[in-house]
Amino acid sequence: MTLAVTGGTGFVGQALLDRATGEGRTVKALARRPQAPRRGVEWVRGDLDDKTALCRLVTGAEAVIHVAGLTNAADIAEFERCNVMGTMAAIEATLAAGVPRFVFVSSLSAREPGLSAYGASKLRAEKLVRASGLDWTIVRPPAIYGPRDDGMFELFRAAKWGVIPTPKHGKASVIHVDDLSRLLLALVLGGEDVTHLSFEPDDGKPGGWDHYELARAIGWAVGKRPWVLGLSRGMMARAAKIDMALRKSKAKLTLDRASYFSHPDWVVSADAAAPPALWRPEVETREGLSATAKWYRDAGWL
Repeated sequence: MTLAVTGGTGFVGQALLDRATGEGRTVKALARRPQAPRRGVEWVRGDLDDKTALCRLVTGAEAVIHVAGLTNAADIAEFERCNVMGTMAAIEATLAAGVPRFVFVSSLSAREPGLSAYGASKLRAEKLVRASGLDWTIVRPPAIYGPRDDGMFELFRAAKWGVIPTPKHGKASVIHVDDLSRLLLALVLGGEDVTHLSFEPDDGKPGGWDHYELARAIGWAVGKRPWVLGLSRGMMARAAKIDMALRKSKAKLTLDRASYFSHPDWVVSADAAAPPALWRPEVETREGLSATAKWYRDAGWL
């Protein structure tokens, strides 16, 4: 089976390519810039705005896994262009090529679209997928961590410095990127138990992680016992303004992110779990955090 993958150069995409090629699958992956040759991967130069590139990407594929998307943007228009219109372009190319299977990586934030422009854009993209006429499945991951991730990395670096700021209240689910990649590949074949359904996968921890508990686990992973600083919604917004003032367009904590981070319930729904016969999480989170911290150290990030 040949898979067409968007977002193949990103954090999740790279893990997906590792897993797919390791299983002997052939992958066609979209990339904005030239990439080093990689066994089992055919790089297709272009982006979601390039209809010709998308046509080349999906031609000859039996399934499309649409991973590409913005998690952070300067304004609503950027989220709309990439997450919504980019998904529409991927759907149109898939339909034109006669590829029936479409797996879309959304976000748990789509469950509460009123909290952030990011979540709202993901929900609009989901609506396009549902109306596409394709054999689709939607995956709404919670917080994703693992090697190459520069989002959760901020918490690992903060732990090394001795203090981790978190939302004061609430819980969240997490998932290791390798577990997410296994699920995406398991969904490729489709079937009655996954077609036209949405799933919310996680690490298998019932009730998710209290923010304090997860912060201490990250501290343990880097060999520290950090001070966990619980921030109210207002304090989180002020922290975002400081980050945006200091790092400008490279800020990781934007007002949009601060809004949905402060929501008290980012725990996946048990009713939206993937079929156990198809997929179960394999990475125990404390071990996964420790391995991720090691990757950061080996890569010179920590």
